[in-house]
Amino acid sequence: MTTHHILILGGTTEARQLAGRLARRQDFSVTLSLAGRTESPMAQGVPVRVGGFGGAEGLAAYLRQQHVDLLIDATHPYAARISANAAEAARQTGVPILALLRPGWEHVAGDRWTLVDSVAEAASALGTAPRRVFLAIGRQEAGAFEVAPQHRYLIRSVDPVEPKLAVPDAVYLLARGPFPEADERALLETHGIDAVVSKNSGGAATYGKVAAARALGIEVIMVRRPPLPDVPSVETVDQLAAKVDHLFEPVAERGV
Repeated sequence: MTTHHILILGGTTEARQLAGRLARRQDFSVTLSLAGRTESPMAQGVPVRVGGFGGAEGLAAYLRQQHVDLLIDATHPYAARISANAAEAARQTGVPILALLRPGWEHVAGDRWTLVDSVAEAASALGTAPRRVFLAIGRQEAGAFEVAPQHRYLIRSVDPVEPKLAVPDAVYLLARGPFPEADERALLETHGIDAVVSKNSGGAATYGKVAAARALGIEVIMVRRPPLPDVPSVETVDQLAAKVDHLFEPVAERGV
């Protein structure tokens, strides 16, 4: 029996779900790659590789050395550099690539969204008057808000923000989603939040803060998604698993 080696670039819930699903196939050898930005990642259920590859060229070398038959990009929608490197490595090696990209949230009636293109723009969009701000963008880019020390910040992340922000008033909250809307509403009310800063991650796990902000009439500074490479993509784990099945089904089963 031929074994097909599949490399999943992960870090998302969908990547973990997909890895577990594909690993049930005896003819698949699945490796899940994590960037290593989370200090205590959840158990993945398949062999895990942690750390970068050294750009597109390094990833291409890995694909060749490990005889990878399929590259799946299931990274976060804001991991634009990793996605670009994946697309380039696939082009260099001829390894097929599929992307799993959850759809973004859509603006609905009652939302008070201010759309910006970067976290730096989000810091400016808060304005000069002091506000009570909920930063729900993780720890990696929280430092961008040091340019606006007049605000009071509630900062939520999976891992601690180190070093702490050089601002006079910041509260740090360690938590891992999902975050139900009712809990998010209570959090916003307890801290008197009047602005939420969020990335348009999509999915249900972190939508609660958006729905809670809508219910409370709170402004959301929403960072748009970056442009991503043009590769074959789907929106769900089911759709991607079906594509993988079709890609590797025996020729005889295709009726050829």
